[in-house]
Amino acid sequence: MIPYPEFLEEIKSYAEPEYAAFHKRLLKNDSIHVLGVRVPQLRKLAKKYINCVDELLSFPDEYYEVTFIKLTAVSYLKWDEFTNYVDRCVALIDNWATCDCFTPKCIAKHKDEFLPFIYTYQGEDKEFYQRFVLTTLLHFYVEEKYYYDLLQIITEVDTDEYYYVHMAAAWLLAELIIKFYDETVKFLIQTSEAYNKGMEVDIKTHNKAIQKACESYRLTAEQKTYLKGLKI
Repeated sequence: MIPYPEFLEEIKSYAEPEYAAFHKRLLKNDSIHVLGVRVPQLRKLAKKYINCVDELLSFPDEYYEVTFIKLTAVSYLKWDEFTNYVDRCVALIDNWATCDCFTPKCIAKHKDEFLPFIYTYQGEDKEFYQRFVLTTLLHFYVEEKYYYDLLQIITEVDTDEYYYVHMAAAWLLAELIIKFYDETVKFLIQTSEAYNKGMEVDIKTHNKAIQKACESYRLTAEQKTYLKGLKI
């Protein structure tokens, strides 16, 4: 593994100032320093240093790209290695882009084994811990076996205080609407009824999920019309 200054220079050699400005606007976080390296190149660098994860994790997180490479390298590890690093990686996530790109493929074959991590991170009162839970569920768990677990988690995460949790919850709920239409419509109706009775429910996530589902080509025009009628 090369020393950090040389590693940083290697990253900077791929930087594009105009892309940096564009990407920084998307992140909506002025505290994050962005060099402007595109994702395909960052993934190549992560693969290059996949055997140097301990050294990578020792580097400072002064740039978005450095953290991205760290998380991506860990995401390429096999399950037994990955679990040694996942807690440290989730703690590094501080923006939606890094969160959404951290999709460790080994989880696909170890979904039941990863559930304890899911529930631990869900219980953290931190925005990107909870968003990571939701995006991980979206990538790997949208199937009948986990359906009711997903609904429960959607209702338990803090979509009121955390904007990026709200958006991820809506994204996941929209996918459930599309894939399990009849069952999820029942859930939406229950949400509407609870609201009408004065119970506290997350209306904005309910409505955003319907909006997202209606943007999909996987639903019929009739289904979309009905869903719009469930908005509160």
